[in-house]
Amino acid sequence: MTDSAPRRARVRAPELIGKGGWLNTGGRQYALSDLRGRIVVLDFWTFCCINCLHVLDELRELEEKHRDTLVVIGVHSPKFVHEADHRAVVDAVERYGVAHPVLDDPELATWKQYAVRAWPTLVVIDPEGYVVAQHAGEGHAHAIERLVEELQAEHAAKGTLRRGDGPYVPPEPEPTTLRFPGKALLLPSGNFLVSDTTRHQLVELAEDAETVVRRLGTGTRGFADGGPDQASFNEPQGLALLDDGSVVVADTVNHALRRLDPATGEVTTLAGTGRQWWQGSATSGPAREVDLSSPWDVAVFGGRVWIAMAGVHQLWTYDPEGRTVAVAAGTTNEGLVDGPGAEAWFAQPSGLAATADRLWLADSETSALRWVDTDGQVHTAAGTGLFDFGHRDGAAEQALFQHPLGVTALPDGSVAVADTYNHALRRYDPATGEVTTLATDLREPSDAVLVGEDIVVVESARHRLTRLRLPEEAVRVESVAHRTRRAATEVSPGRLSLDVIFQAPAGQKLDTRYGPSTRLLVSATPPELLLKGEGADTDLFRELELNPAVPEGVLHVSAMAASCDDDPANEYPACHVHQQDWGVPLRLTAGGTDRLPLVLAGMDEQ
Repeated sequence: MTDSAPRRARVRAPELIGKGGWLNTGGRQYALSDLRGRIVVLDFWTFCCINCLHVLDELRELEEKHRDTLVVIGVHSPKFVHEADHRAVVDAVERYGVAHPVLDDPELATWKQYAVRAWPTLVVIDPEGYVVAQHAGEGHAHAIERLVEELQAEHAAKGTLRRGDGPYVPPEPEPTTLRFPGKALLLPSGNFLVSDTTRHQLVELAEDAETVVRRLGTGTRGFADGGPDQASFNEPQGLALLDDGSVVVADTVNHALRRLDPATGEVTTLAGTGRQWWQGSATSGPAREVDLSSPWDVAVFGGRVWIAMAGVHQLWTYDPEGRTVAVAAGTTNEGLVDGPGAEAWFAQPSGLAATADRLWLADSETSALRWVDTDGQVHTAAGTGLFDFGHRDGAAEQALFQHPLGVTALPDGSVAVADTYNHALRRYDPATGEVTTLATDLREPSDAVLVGEDIVVVESARHRLTRLRLPEEAVRVESVAHRTRRAATEVSPGRLSLDVIFQAPAGQKLDTRYGPSTRLLVSATPPELLLKGEGADTDLFRELELNPAVPEGVLHVSAMAASCDDDPANEYPACHVHQQDWGVPLRLTAGGTDRLPLVLAGMDEQ
């Protein structure tokens, strides 16, 4: 390294191994040595994870700007059993417009080699094959860009930088009518409105659920109002009908709610700024002035539009009269906690359905079916938390789903659940407390619409709507239960040093103008696991005490750090928020570690 080059820790990067092989490379299999001379960013992701989807969007501009020196490699590291299915990874890469090579690592081999602890995690490798930085969570694109520019200059001077085309080879487009549709709505006309998510459009289908009546939107990513040929969306999902006949659209990647006038095809924006909500942003106010975060579904309940705000694990509401938005339930912590709305925890709520007295929701990351009553209390019908899932019918307290994305109210007071990763349609009956299976052999069902005595299912990974007769008898399936594929971290009982590592990017410093710039929130499932160290504070280091009587559990850690450009001459420096939530499975054992390092940004040099 030259004297003028910045000094930084360097660790030789382990090889990239994945049993599923490589995608988006035209069939070529790569080794790390094939990428020597390029700056490589490894993006450890899993396709269920909303934070991972945010990072995909954060990286797009960076990839484009530095395409001749930078190679982004997605390392797909599954949480759910379904995500270890190679075909499902292929689908997800297309569904979310991933425009870089992806290594399918179903056994988490590369994840373990790089000691990754959280989705998403970004690892930067220099042109000589050394790891120079690691970042967990969202909000790091600016820091990585600065590092990329430093590495470009440093390795150009050393003669170790190689410019040119990258290894990405786009797949051939498939000529289907719909492409990974997300949600559907029955219009008063009897036609269906479908969010054609991957094609960034809304599509109206005739009553046969197949014939295209019209397409709404340009079909390319964008955020523009206007008529059906001018308006643009960005991965739209949920749809709900308002009393005036207009349709509210959850425009997910635009972080906005849009309004469609079905009569004219005109699209306008109801809520959101196009920017993603971050900790510290407003949580209520005029709808067009408040940031949202990946709204995934919408439903009208109690005179307001409720929003499944998947990006921040909350439920929000939009008031059509006052044109305001506000948080209705959820703390932004990820997990399963019932009770008053202000104290409840959700995990990526992704499907909503309203009846007169209940707002049902599919809480995808906890594989749970939950509901909100008219008093704003949150309840759980089935599901236990972030790490337990499967396909098991019977009494709701022991029934299991796997990452459900949709819920539909049925005429008898029960609900149908689009049990997405089980490829099934399930039913929960509040009168009996039983969960049953209505249909199987669906491909990633994400929503369903009641039409008379039929139910029309959005079969997202088959790119179609599928009409089923509601069966009198439930389908019998063999019960199966799973736990997340992540190995537990072995820690010793008693004292555990929790060390969240954050190094401000070059040219930046912690922003202390308005008080502490860091925040750490710690809790555990079960709560008895933690004898000491629970709660919020501003220090990123904390001494915990683990209960020897609790053999295993999950440590929930939420960390945030704000950094600003370090330029005394600039009165208004650019500032950035870095944040990540970890759910770390722990197993208490006498020979376990007494230090738990979690890298928010930088390198753990201990």
